[in-house]
Amino acid sequence: MIDAEQRQEKGASLMFIGLAVLVAGFLVLFYLPAGLRLGHQRGFETLMGGLAVVGIVLLATGWRMRRLK
Repeated sequence: MIDAEQRQEKGASLMFIGLAVLVAGFLVLFYLPAGLRLGHQRGFETLMGGLAVVGIVLLATGWRMRRLK
């Protein structure tokens, strides 16, 4: 069984990883103009959307883990 301190640490770690994934998604936005010129807009949109979903899920999971007592 995971005690409260371990759950808090694991939740904080998940939140940090989720934030890092969201930042990576915003970095993809930096390369979007090059993708538009080359005609690969759909791939960039898919990658940004996927990273956003994964990041939000990790943030929400970490937040819930930290809030449970």
